[in-house]
Amino acid sequence: MITEFAAAKINLALHVTGKRADGYHLLDSAVMFASDAGDVLEVSFADATSLTVSGPFSQGLETDSGNLVLRAFAALQHHYPDDVRPCAINLHKALPVASGIGGGSADAAAALRAIIRLNGLSVEPQTLAGLALQLGADVPVCVSSTACRMRGIGEIIDSWTPAPSLYGVLVNPLVGVSTAGIFRHLGLSPGSAANSEISDRFADVHDTGAVLGWLAECRNDLEPAACHLEPVIRDVLSAIARLSGCRLSRMSGSGATCFGLFEDSGSAAAAAADIARQHPEWWVVDTALV
Repeated sequence: MITEFAAAKINLALHVTGKRADGYHLLDSAVMFASDAGDVLEVSFADATSLTVSGPFSQGLETDSGNLVLRAFAALQHHYPDDVRPCAINLHKALPVASGIGGGSADAAAALRAIIRLNGLSVEPQTLAGLALQLGADVPVCVSSTACRMRGIGEIIDSWTPAPSLYGVLVNPLVGVSTAGIFRHLGLSPGSAANSEISDRFADVHDTGAVLGWLAECRNDLEPAACHLEPVIRDVLSAIARLSGCRLSRMSGSGATCFGLFEDSGSAAAAAADIARQHPEWWVVDTALV
């Protein structure tokens, strides 16, 4: 059996830079991943391929061919029909669903990694990137799950090395947010340009203090739309910003998960405990970012 971790993806900054003629939005985003907040996949050979789902956020998840995990298996089997054997997959769903931290995309990426390992495949990086992009715009960046800059529709990925040391508190008010609705709210016309890219300082900021200062100059262009559609997100951002030691609060992806950044693990853990006491109805975790 192969076990694979599907780490939560955190968009530290996310600028929408335009909309292609085919309707896809163009993004420029600084991304890091949670070291210990994520889903877990267990994959083993079986007579027939199947998917089961467990965990605190498993309720209501479909386990048919439309699930991204099974679509990842199908993509690999289609590309390597003689080498990919049927397998049984269990997804332990620890991340909230549709929460702006790449849950489904991270699961699909973890499925690709696990099935490749289980079958002993040798897959060229370009081939894997192409298969990942077929599954979704966030899947390629989740395949490597390392600090990077992601551009285009998710296909342009530049490594962020060395990455800074950051600690985060992730908070989700457990409300559903429509990603499609948020992008519609932006009102961009196909073929149009929008906001500026993230600063070219990206390649030069590695020290924690410098990174925090640079990120403060950036933004998440989806945040205003998300706050308009789900006002509780404003409450979450305000609650995070008031936490002791918080250097930056922002929404990740299309929400509703928001994060606070801290300079050490102790401050992040204390802040997470504080906000969990104040809002026991919210999902709260602290984690190192990698």
